[in-house]
Amino acid sequence: MSKAKTIRELKASGWQSRTVRQEMEENLVRKLKAGDRLFPGIVGFEDTVLPQLENAILAGHDLILLGEKGQAKSRILRNMVHFLDEEVPVIAGCEINDNPYAPICKRCRNLVVRDGEDVAIAWWPRALRYGERLAPGSRIGDLIGDLDPAKVAGGSVLSSEDALHFGLIPRMHRGLFAINELPDLEYLVQVALFNILEERDIQIRGYPIRFDLDVRLMFTANPEEYSRSGKIISQLKDRIGAEIRTHYPMTREVGMAIIEQEAHVPKDGVQVTVPTFMKHIIEQITMEARKSPYVNQKSGVSARLSIANFETMIANSRRRAMLLNEGRAVPRISDLNYLYTSSFGKIELDPFREETVTEFQVVTRIFEKAIKIVFDETIDEETQASLSRNVKGDVMVEVSDQMPAASYQRIIPKIPAMWDAVHHLGGDEAPELQASCIEFLLEGLYASNRVSRSKLGDLVTYRSR
Repeated sequence: MSKAKTIRELKASGWQSRTVRQEMEENLVRKLKAGDRLFPGIVGFEDTVLPQLENAILAGHDLILLGEKGQAKSRILRNMVHFLDEEVPVIAGCEINDNPYAPICKRCRNLVVRDGEDVAIAWWPRALRYGERLAPGSRIGDLIGDLDPAKVAGGSVLSSEDALHFGLIPRMHRGLFAINELPDLEYLVQVALFNILEERDIQIRGYPIRFDLDVRLMFTANPEEYSRSGKIISQLKDRIGAEIRTHYPMTREVGMAIIEQEAHVPKDGVQVTVPTFMKHIIEQITMEARKSPYVNQKSGVSARLSIANFETMIANSRRRAMLLNEGRAVPRISDLNYLYTSSFGKIELDPFREETVTEFQVVTRIFEKAIKIVFDETIDEETQASLSRNVKGDVMVEVSDQMPAASYQRIIPKIPAMWDAVHHLGGDEAPELQASCIEFLLEGLYASNRVSRSKLGDLVTYRSR
């Protein structure tokens, strides 16, 4: 059926007007009853954050998400648009997407008085009914509105609505609007949000506009900043209906699922195979960074650290495969040497610690601890002891990130106990996998203080202690 083009046709079609809150609630109820997935792309919040979001929608509350960086706050807010209808009718040409049945701006009210039910309408798609703004640098004119010099020059009276330029929030009338990093919003702009959150009206340059503004406001903030005295006006906090705390993945498996979902792995003809223990190490690095006393935990360690490290590790394994003409790219422990580029900047040192440590030292210690944890989980104590007994006397093993996978086959005869461990890790499927397993076992023995290690450029040498 063709869409209605005038108010008359819209009424004849039976379309009913609903507020944004009613619309979202009804669509949520329908999705819940149908068992639909409510927040696609959001992993790890199923039993914590998402039920609170559903309650906020059902209660009709404006909301704020509190969490450190990299906790999917912006993605969650952008997902909220899926609870809106696919499209809604608006009066054609209206700056603030007026409801054809209840226009609030002067232009549209005049159109209805003049043309009645012949007023033309357009259809506003769901994707365009969401807007957002970063708080730092945002002014009242950006969010609420200001006098429009062009309209004034064109003859509009200063004291009339015709002379005004509407900001982002009025332009999201009948939609959703999010402000990220709310504590960085200037004091006067926070004050300007009072009436929007409570009475839903706005004031521009002293000209009161009593709009029945139908917009759902959402915010994000770092909890440390949000709770700091003087950063947020208490009256503004009081007007936000739901305060929801996000969090980092509670298990390594959840973190790995996020990596699998978000990381970019090129498909360029080189087959990429990532051993399970390497995936665990990448996520464990992030988990250790979130616990390190040398890392600023108030700032947080984003999930982007895991994703960027995973992508860098795969990039180096692909580069090696292409340089050595190997058919399969399999990440090794030696590839972790390239993760400093993707880790620096994402791990912020605690500025209040008295010890003088460099970022390189902190990141190195985090890498080593992550490897040891995964090694101890994967290789039992008896196997570790057997491997270390084999590395004795003049036994010396050299590895490098640019060493061909076939070269690693000469290592197993030197350490016979290694074959069973490699088999246990699945390394007998291909030479490239075998090389990765051997490096993991050797580095794990070093991390457990069972063998010694020395480095000369990219060349790593393991020998008896």
